[in-house]
Amino acid sequence: MRPLVLAVLLFVLPAAFAAKRKVIIDQDAFGPGGPNLQPILMVLQAPDVEVLGITIESGDGWQAENVAHTLRMLELIGRTDVPVVAGATYPLVNTEEGTIRWEARYGKLPYKGAWMREWPDYNTVNRTRYHAADVVPPLVEGAPTTQVLPEPAAMFLVRKVREFPGEVTILAMGPFTNLALAARLDDKFAASAKELVIMGGSFNPHAPALDEFAMQFVYSPRVEFNSRWDPEASHMTLHAGWKKITVAPNDATVLTKLTSELIKAATASGTLLAKYVAAYAQPGFPMWDEVAAAVFIDPTIARHTARLAMDTDIDHGANYGATLSWPEGKGPGLGEPDVTVVFEVDVPRLEKMFVELIGK
Repeated sequence: MRPLVLAVLLFVLPAAFAAKRKVIIDQDAFGPGGPNLQPILMVLQAPDVEVLGITIESGDGWQAENVAHTLRMLELIGRTDVPVVAGATYPLVNTEEGTIRWEARYGKLPYKGAWMREWPDYNTVNRTRYHAADVVPPLVEGAPTTQVLPEPAAMFLVRKVREFPGEVTILAMGPFTNLALAARLDDKFAASAKELVIMGGSFNPHAPALDEFAMQFVYSPRVEFNSRWDPEASHMTLHAGWKKITVAPNDATVLTKLTSELIKAATASGTLLAKYVAAYAQPGFPMWDEVAAAVFIDPTIARHTARLAMDTDIDHGANYGATLSWPEGKGPGLGEPDVTVVFEVDVPRLEKMFVELIGK
């Protein structure tokens, strides 16, 4: 073999056969389409990523319904090879009745996910009707025929991290109940993972306009839904001993919005995945979880980051579930981790990534 050809092969082959980055997506995958399932699709389409599984909990919707939407989505896009694992239905401590009593004392929460019994007049996007946790309403996309893996999500998380020590990223874009349970099952779970990337927390977001989504935090800038649904799980997850934590909070999402133009551009290819998004995507939402997915897929999309000590308030007073933060290394020393917070992303690059990945 000629020396030049050999040199080229030695250069190209390692890149061609490089191991893909392993990730488990933990999500309150309410659907169809929308800001919960589209980020999963982005990660599934990333060429250098292997999705080991999708673990589901309650949050924006109840776990059983979220599982059904996820299974059906994977069927429609031809990706039933990806395991779906059912997790927590209820928070560790927080309850619907407890939240109603908290509101009577401290004021109404503008958003409560699966606990929303009625929607405010300023709501303009289609929202689900309230129902019990064990009810799966008829799905507009059709009922799934595939099944979840027969093990709890927390056990799946522990099993996979043990199988690939130091290699698995946990991408958590919903409440953190599954992760807290996994950390209690195995004290070494978090430390054995590669990293944790979360959509969660809220520091001081500045929305360009007071829309229906900004209303969720304009008067309570430290309250973010994923942490507020299960504050104890958020606190436990942050304290679990990860090598690295990257946080995409509300602050990083206020300049984003999924528009009809973006959906049209992303779905022009007509692939099975594009057809799914074209059928079920709903414009108007901020790209909350898409930001977290993008930060995992390509961390250089972050434009402004900071290192902070971070925790979640678990005192059941007025700030229950709120984000706590201090300068790096200056927290109270109670186990709160120093994390990398992404305060701003390159929005044009985010939109380009969304269009390219959804359209593949």
